[in-house]
Amino acid sequence: MDLKSNLSGKTVMITGASRGIGAEAAREFAKAGAKVALVARSADPIADLAGEIGPQAVAIPCDIARYWEMEQAVSNCIKAHGSLDILINNAGVIEPISHLADADPEAWGEVIDINLKGVFHGMRAALPAMLENGGGSVLTIGSGAAHGPVEAWSHYCSSKAGALMLTKMADKEYRDQGIRAISLSPGTVATQMQRDIKASGINPVSQLDWSDHIPPDWVAKALVWMCSPAADPYMGSEISLRDETIRAEVGLV
Repeated sequence: MDLKSNLSGKTVMITGASRGIGAEAAREFAKAGAKVALVARSADPIADLAGEIGPQAVAIPCDIARYWEMEQAVSNCIKAHGSLDILINNAGVIEPISHLADADPEAWGEVIDINLKGVFHGMRAALPAMLENGGGSVLTIGSGAAHGPVEAWSHYCSSKAGALMLTKMADKEYRDQGIRAISLSPGTVATQMQRDIKASGINPVSQLDWSDHIPPDWVAKALVWMCSPAADPYMGSEISLRDETIRAEVGLV
């Protein structure tokens, strides 16, 4: 599937772009001809990645948990690339993994600040620019954890359920103004997060073998595919990368 014609001249902003899914997504979108804005708290890795990708990439250090920083990041992206057409809400954390009665309230809240408020901050900062421009795609990395409880993941499950509702809200309020809001549930991906989960030793996900996880570039390819009209039937809902039909459509089989 060649999306070059689709994404040439388009600008994508990716949160959590310093590693894992975010970094792979940056490479895939750049390959498809898009200009990329790399957003993360870690300034050095995104600077290195921007150097690797070349002039079509810009690194924007930002803590998405703070709205004013996200607003500034969107402004910097538009200044550098002239537009913002696609937002990938990818940044997410799962540590510290703990049972409800033992959870550190402050640390629990920090996960909500990144995984839920961070997604809202991204949407709130990007939507006005997209609406003014006639539309855009807002893609959010979801999780099976949005749909059912997983032991010791109360913060993660709650934040992912909330983020999925934000996708539904963006669709309800702005689909008729050209906004394509879609969530992607990738299943388990071979990233640092899975190493953290493994180390916790709690719940069945931590017992999975490394070979059970899909590579992050599969998720990146799916995100690029989601910017094509082929994904339009999924607007306002969640695409599961566990679905063999979807994998075939993306070209992963």
